[in-house]
Amino acid sequence: MDTPFIPTVVEMTDEEYAVEVATYEPLAQSVRRLANASLLTTLTENEIAPIRAEIDALARRLEASQRTAAFGVTVTPSGRVRGHGNAVVGMRNPIAVPVKIVQDKERQRADASFHLGPLYEGPPQSVHGGVVALILDQLCGEAAAAGGVPGMTGTLTIRYEQRTPLGDCSASAWVDHVEGVKTFVKGEMRQADGEVTATCEGIFIIPRWVREMIAQGQPKPSRFE
Repeated sequence: MDTPFIPTVVEMTDEEYAVEVATYEPLAQSVRRLANASLLTTLTENEIAPIRAEIDALARRLEASQRTAAFGVTVTPSGRVRGHGNAVVGMRNPIAVPVKIVQDKERQRADASFHLGPLYEGPPQSVHGGVVALILDQLCGEAAAAGGVPGMTGTLTIRYEQRTPLGDCSASAWVDHVEGVKTFVKGEMRQADGEVTATCEGIFIIPRWVREMIAQGQPKPSRFE
């Protein structure tokens, strides 16, 4: 059985990694800006046609040299994680929010502040419930990792206390307790003024293949994506 969740170590120096970030993070930001502009534009049909042609031409230039599969997750020898395709925190993924998550290993928690604009709308002027779930799932997984027991999402139960208005938001998750291979995590989503809009409880489970690695004396992966 394949275990694609074990990050492959790639030979890349910290300097090379910095160049990668400086090159591709701004590209994702530009594409994200383009998506936002596409959503909100009021240009007419005749004005849109030549813009589409320009966008298609740029896409062809990028497609001239590209990967043949999803990005996956790799790590550098110094431990920098390259999960650039992640739908929440992927540095190269223009559909990501993006969310910059800070892990606190001492407190076994993860926190993030971010902005959710029109691209993430569900109910009028509100964040889509699926986006709330997406972010909380990522935060809970990061909290489990901060607690030293990273795992895959087993269950995630979300209670939507009220709508989450578009704009500045924040979220947190923390380890509640651990039972064997299961880490129980709680979390919350907040609107700009700090009022809680959604809460969650999740169970994150160490996969069987990781348990087999540990049983064989191999080091446990520090995180799974």
